Amino acid sequence: QVQLGESGGGLVQAGGSLRLSCAASRSIASIAVMGWHRQAPGKQRELVASIVSGGSTNYADSVKGRFTISRDNAKNTVYLQMNSLKPEDTGVYYCRAITGDYMYWGQGTQVTVSS
Repeated sequence: QVQLGESGGGLVQAGGSLRLSCAASRSIASIAVMGWHRQAPGKQRELVASIVSGGSTNYADSVKGRFTISRDNAKNTVYLQMNSLKPEDTGVYYCRAITGDYMYWGQGTQVTVSS
């Protein structure tokens, strides 16, 4: 079992930056996939970025070139660096871990981008 805790959200103006952190309760070195998802009001949760244990990454088209996902296995933490933020990036950002047949979610952190 893995418990995930997100932090780093907040209110930022358009064009600004935030870095989200997702701390895991145990080693993430063996976790196959870790990712960030977001959910805007009235919309479905969507994948923002993911990173596999080997380091390969995947991004939603809407954030390519602006967001960077990374993982620090020594700190059991996954990061999402978000630059050039836009109002449409507003939402609750959730961390997800997939290991074996199981999927785990954090409780989310709010990101609000003002225009």
